[in-house]
Amino acid sequence: MPVQQRPVAHLLRDIALQAVHRELRAHYRPSEALGAGPGGHGRQWDFVLRDGLDNLAQAVIARVLTPRGELAALGHPDYGSRVPELIGTGNTASSRALLRLHLLDALAREPRIAEVKALDIGPAVGRRDSVQVRLEVLPVQASATLVIGPFTLDLGP
Repeated sequence: MPVQQRPVAHLLRDIALQAVHRELRAHYRPSEALGAGPGGHGRQWDFVLRDGLDNLAQAVIARVLTPRGELAALGHPDYGSRVPELIGTGNTASSRALLRLHLLDALAREPRIAEVKALDIGPAVGRRDSVQVRLEVLPVQASATLVIGPFTLDLGP
């Protein structure tokens, strides 16, 4: 008998995003899928949706890569993180320490995360000015953790 998963509707649903430009500042576009048109005839493009844990993972990455205050005009002055401020500082011990601080601050502002279980920052393979980040978080109303990453952040000029 399969194990029953607890519903994760409280983690919400959103359009799946695809990073199209990550250098210096991330830019996104909606992910699209080609499917059958109305009545099964023809082809029609549609947005891909993410929900539950997949949506939370995407939301965390978007929050981390968005400069804090970027969405103030839309009524979200505290959304984002200070991680983009580290671009150009180089992959040094002090930059990695600030990165850890900025990541923990951004994760604390995500209402769907109950606790950060692990935050690992290590060297990016073959990229001297970049780091690999791996997060393990406990979503609210969940008994199992969610692993996000590893993903690469550029720190160097």
